[in-house]
Amino acid sequence: MRRLSDTVERIDPPRYPALKRYILYGTAAVLLAFAGYAGWLMWRITTEFDDRAWDLPAQVYASPLELYEGRRLGIEDLQLELQRLGYGPVAGRLGPGFFRRDGGTISLWRRAFVYDGRPVPEQLLRVELAGGRVESLEDGDGGPVAIAELEPLLIGSIFPTHGEDRIILAPDEVPELLTEALKAVEDRRFEEHMGVDVRAIARAALANLRAGGISQGGSTLTMQLVRSYFLTNAQTFNRKFREALMALVLELRHSKDEIMLAYVNEIYLGQNGGRAVHGFGLASRFYFGKPLVELDVHEIALLVAIVRGPSYYDPRRNPERALARRALVLEQMRAAGLIDEQTATAAAERDIGVVTPDSRRTAYYPAFMDLVRRQLRRDYDDEDLEQRGLTIYTTMQPAVQAAAEEALVEELERLQPGRPELDGAVVVTNPHTAEVLALVGGRRTGFDGFNRALDARRQAGSLIKPVVYLAALESGRHSLATHIDDEPITVELDDGRTWSPKNIDGETHGQVTAVRALAESLNLATVHLGLDVGLERVADVFERFGIEPRGRLYPSLLLGAVELTPIDVTQVYNTLANGGFRVPLRAVRAVVDGQGRTLQRYALAIRQVADPVSIYALNQALVQVMERGTGVQARRLLPAALRTAGKTGTSDDLRDSWFAGFADGHLVVTWVGNDGNAAVNLTGGTGASQVWARVMRSVDARSYAPPPPAGAEALWIDYRTGLATDSDCPEAVFVAMTAPEVPPKAVACGSTTTRIGSRIRQWFRNRLQ
Repeated sequence: MRRLSDTVERIDPPRYPALKRYILYGTAAVLLAFAGYAGWLMWRITTEFDDRAWDLPAQVYASPLELYEGRRLGIEDLQLELQRLGYGPVAGRLGPGFFRRDGGTISLWRRAFVYDGRPVPEQLLRVELAGGRVESLEDGDGGPVAIAELEPLLIGSIFPTHGEDRIILAPDEVPELLTEALKAVEDRRFEEHMGVDVRAIARAALANLRAGGISQGGSTLTMQLVRSYFLTNAQTFNRKFREALMALVLELRHSKDEIMLAYVNEIYLGQNGGRAVHGFGLASRFYFGKPLVELDVHEIALLVAIVRGPSYYDPRRNPERALARRALVLEQMRAAGLIDEQTATAAAERDIGVVTPDSRRTAYYPAFMDLVRRQLRRDYDDEDLEQRGLTIYTTMQPAVQAAAEEALVEELERLQPGRPELDGAVVVTNPHTAEVLALVGGRRTGFDGFNRALDARRQAGSLIKPVVYLAALESGRHSLATHIDDEPITVELDDGRTWSPKNIDGETHGQVTAVRALAESLNLATVHLGLDVGLERVADVFERFGIEPRGRLYPSLLLGAVELTPIDVTQVYNTLANGGFRVPLRAVRAVVDGQGRTLQRYALAIRQVADPVSIYALNQALVQVMERGTGVQARRLLPAALRTAGKTGTSDDLRDSWFAGFADGHLVVTWVGNDGNAAVNLTGGTGASQVWARVMRSVDARSYAPPPPAGAEALWIDYRTGLATDSDCPEAVFVAMTAPEVPPKAVACGSTTTRIGSRIRQWFRNRLQ
């Protein structure tokens, strides 16, 4: 009998039970890790990409150009302004962003724009210019236009330390030809795949296998977007795997239109110094100086060509390479049916068309932008300025800025031979509003670096003598007719040392009038006057004007032994030019958020800090600086009818050359010197004044002729004697005083011999300045 155990097949125990468990657990762990990694990618894309969390740098705009009858504006100036704004010249029919010049008339189709929350519609304008002024301004129907604004120039961005900058475009701001060209050239199956194109990857894998490394990527537009937004450009299999996986996730969560718009706004397209140009909106401005919607076929093709390698196909550095790539793109666009044969041929024959680096359409204004940043950071965090997409409207006038830059660069080149390396600074303001119209921080105007206009603290020298004379006038004991000793003086200091100043020419002049002492910048007379008034009273005027002398008061303060920056000097002279009313200088008018809401307007804050009669009298003396004193060389460079007031400044050993002067509506401050503080052998009258005159000559300046304030007695006095005289006398100067200060009248102008002698002395003095 067989046993049951003999009929049952023996089952052997499983082999390697531990190994199988490890494989099972390992597989589960890998799947769990992959699920966790996929979940993390999903979370990252959801939190970062879904909210379109780009850092949106604040866009900074200049002041818009206003057109009206009678405005001083030459036809070349208007054409240059239009070119800065990216308007293109045409011979035939106009469209938005184009202009036509016919003799002395410019017809233009102004683009629509928004300024400080106020929409301005597009408009056809006809501007007739003659004699350097606007003769008439009409609309497209021939009707008169009282005033018209051009859109403000984009002058820069406040971008983060990583340097990315972009202009975000809405769907209706992206030409269909661009998106279709991107598909035809970069991703033909964009509408079919789910973020990863298996065919393209297989093709790239075969090429990589043959090359023995990664030579092709097979990336779709979605993968390129992921790489730009989340990853690096490292050519590794790990990065490619993450890129593919994230592209799949992105395609699952977003439509093709959303992905394409994100690509257009995100992709890297070039480098502008320390600023990375991202997105087609900014790239269009960077390469062509105009909005993306205004690009022609050949320009769109070039931008698409650059996508493959912004450095390799840089059209400025490698134009031949860029043109060859553009030709290939145009052919692919033709093959895809986007353009016909005739259009492709015509586009291929066009020049490369990018604006040159020195074109004003692509100008960068680092010194002025520095001032804007400093003023904004009083009210906004860096994160707000760099990420929230704010729009900043500034006070800068591009034409004035260009004139200031040109004047500084060219005059420094002219003055340079035989001197240590010269540099300089220029600040231009409107004294009535304290708006900074232009600011130049050095001769390398388009480069970031040391901003001399804001940070170069230099000895002001004679430039601050007007403060001493204002203290004297306000004391009630002195007027412009007061006689002052221009004689040697030795002052014993608190530590037992002595101080013996000298005039710059080493001469003395005996008794001189106060108006002559200031006009000719006589050191000895100024010291005598300042000591008579008292250092404390002089220091008080300094403080009211926003300058606090550091430490102990020494008599050398009277001759400008105080270090100031050009912007400090500008604040002082802006107060003088504004009749003694101090208004803090400002470069920003308004800040608008990404939704068009005005966050802040920078209103004027006015404070009277000086007696109006004394200021008026002082400024009349500054007019004599230009007519008879140290400013005559600058005066000769100006139109004969233009009346200005100004003052030279020269520091010890001829290390610093300053000039500050104003007309009605414009104040210009200039400094010329050496960064290493070496002597440059230039006085204020021979150096900085030349820069000043060129700037003043180029702006729409009006003669300085303010009405006398209440209590001021305007009269003519003899420049040398201080006695009242007739206006036709050779030494007569126009001044102002209070009634009790009016001097007696001279018996006569003098004999014929005296008149001739006065004119001869005047002629020699003018030659020697």
